[in-house]
Amino acid sequence: MPRKVDSHQRRTRIADALMRVAAAQGLEAVSLRHVAAEAGVSAGMVQHYFRTKDEMMRFALSVVRDRTQVRVTEAIARLGAEPEPRLLLRTMITAILPLDDESRALGRVALAFLAYTAVRPAAGSALREDTAEMTGFVAGLLDVADPERAAAGLLALMEGLGVHLLGGHRTAGQALATLDDHLDRLFR
Repeated sequence: MPRKVDSHQRRTRIADALMRVAAAQGLEAVSLRHVAAEAGVSAGMVQHYFRTKDEMMRFALSVVRDRTQVRVTEAIARLGAEPEPRLLLRTMITAILPLDDESRALGRVALAFLAYTAVRPAAGSALREDTAEMTGFVAGLLDVADPERAAAGLLALMEGLGVHLLGGHRTAGQALATLDDHLDRLFR
């Protein structure tokens, strides 16, 4: 009897390899051949699961999004049933910021994808949807004159802090102090 193949598991294995290549060498180093070598599979297998590089990139981005969502959900769950909005936002943003090895790896890949989608707008539709959803969620927690604008500013701060952390321009302590200062202004 033939062995049953879990195609999602294989696609995820390939996406993990893509993320390792991208995190170590940047997205410009990502090719079907490099990803196949990193995954320990043939280039033909990669092409079987992903017809194009863009398709492979979109799937890998969905894996990054899913893993980040798990980190955020677990961090928020530790807060209890009804955390105050400021604590909820700080916890969510802290779970996303590249403050540990796992989140730094995810952050490097996410940053590379952001650059990738800047020149391939069609590949960025999922990122735009995520941003709109997150902006709406954050705006719903803010009691300010223009919650959408304040939410967009907070998310831009988060992304900027992430870039500064990844580039070594800020320490974790400095980034968290900046975040706390901004949250203090929002929640006066």
